[in-house]
Amino acid sequence: MHEFTPIIGQNQAIELLTQAVAHQRIAPAYLFAGSPGVGRALTAECFIQLLFSDTDSPVSDSSSLQSRIHKRNHPDLLWVEPTYLHQGKLLSPQEATEAGVKRKSPPQIRLEQVREVSQFLSRPPLEAARSVVVLQQAETMRESAANGLLKTLEEPGKRATLILIAPGVDSLLPTLVSRCQRIPFYRLTQENMQLVLEKAGYGEILANPEVIAMSQGSPGEAIACWEKLQQIPADILQVATQGIGDIRQALTVARDISKSLDTEAQLWLIDYLQHCYWRQQQVYGAECLKHLEVARKYLLSYVQPRLVWECTLMAIVRS
Repeated sequence: MHEFTPIIGQNQAIELLTQAVAHQRIAPAYLFAGSPGVGRALTAECFIQLLFSDTDSPVSDSSSLQSRIHKRNHPDLLWVEPTYLHQGKLLSPQEATEAGVKRKSPPQIRLEQVREVSQFLSRPPLEAARSVVVLQQAETMRESAANGLLKTLEEPGKRATLILIAPGVDSLLPTLVSRCQRIPFYRLTQENMQLVLEKAGYGEILANPEVIAMSQGSPGEAIACWEKLQQIPADILQVATQGIGDIRQALTVARDISKSLDTEAQLWLIDYLQHCYWRQQQVYGAECLKHLEVARKYLLSYVQPRLVWECTLMAIVRS
């Protein structure tokens, strides 16, 4: 069906969803299981468009319907994503960034949001024949929120469909998984990766083997890695990847990294350097990779970043 035209490399998921609609066997709940960045959320949007247009939306309004779903402003759609709790308010990652909130822990789907889901489904749909709720990164739910959602999944209502997006069945409570029809999503082939990246305007990523290796068949991860790479100062990146000459330079680079990058960016830089060093094993031995892995552990343990990088880079120079 034309609603799934934007989806590349997920034929099994498309087949399962289109057949469900064609035979009017739409499940009360679905689990879109697979790695981030392979099209789970986009497929959810396409599926919702199919559900809504299959009922009472005229074909001529398909582009308008698609836009409303993408913008999350359709009255019969509730799209839930993890949030931060700041001064008693729930903020999405984008809102937290705009507000300058310092994030000490990852966002999560909270019990208050699960209660909102229950309230949303308690009313009849306004325009479409059914209401749809999407829980993105459902794996971030704590046990209390998951148990609250379980009650909703037990009795979602005849005109309601829930879509949980998560990495896999192991990331959710078994009781939640048992009430969902699983729709599998897979990492893309190199050919499909190229199609998606070029279509999205990120063809230049294909020339960076480290980013491609880090993404492991996920176009979304490749784009995220590429954008993070652009945020790292060019002088730091050049010295760190092409070789640190002596102890003095190691100390200078350590200072610049700790000063210029937050902890999240530093952790990502470790991943990137590991891929770079692995490809240059003639220059950087296995010991360098071990030094970086130790640095990751110390950063996650909240050791002073500058000290971590000084010790790590000096150890690499001596290797």
